[in-house]
Amino acid sequence: MTRKSIQTNPPVVTCDVCGRTLLRGETSDVFLAGGSRRNVCELCTGRAVHEGWLREGLDDVMAHGRERRHRRGSLLSRLRPRRRDPDAVLLEDEEPDAPDPVREARPARRAPEPARAAEQLDHTLYEPRAVHGVPTNAELKVARAIELFNDSPHVRTVAGVARSLGAPIVSARPSKTEGGVVTIVVAWELSWYRFEVDLGNEAAGVRVATQGSELEELDVIDQTANAAADESGHLHPAASVA
Repeated sequence: MTRKSIQTNPPVVTCDVCGRTLLRGETSDVFLAGGSRRNVCELCTGRAVHEGWLREGLDDVMAHGRERRHRRGSLLSRLRPRRRDPDAVLLEDEEPDAPDPVREARPARRAPEPARAAEQLDHTLYEPRAVHGVPTNAELKVARAIELFNDSPHVRTVAGVARSLGAPIVSARPSKTEGGVVTIVVAWELSWYRFEVDLGNEAAGVRVATQGSELEELDVIDQTANAAADESGHLHPAASVA
């Protein structure tokens, strides 16, 4: 009888951005940087893109796109009719082009008025920023911040870590220094994350401010739960905010 070896320990994967060893249940994305493949955790994908790293698989898509644009440009250049140089001298056997009645019937394009041109330039240079009114009540701030968190990809991180370490401690409170910012701390015995949500600029999304590996690194207020997380990683506020 042949003995079969059962391997219980999964391979250890380390994020090449933050250097953190991924916990069981977490997934990593593969990026290309300097000709090498790099493993990036879900929390560091934004930093990898900011550093110019290319997600594996996108390089082929971009190359095919450039090839298609090149072929399309070459075809259009062949089909586009050549325009006659008005200063060119006609040869003896060459007749001048007949006038195009359709072109002559088209009205000449007017130059944009100065006020309209300035308005168009203003709109191009200064795109409107997604700014929302910030609730004044602390409980409403926390409720809105949790809604934005539940629409972010960070719920997958919470669910993945919770499968290994159990239900976390969730503390969500407005920042004492920035009125429109809400801090959300999700903590376990061996890992914790501090997220920040700017209610004045919701389009910026939810970002990871800090993270650690020991619960003692947090203040007592951050270890005092006033919210909870379900199995899917979504957060739920308590009835009142301390």
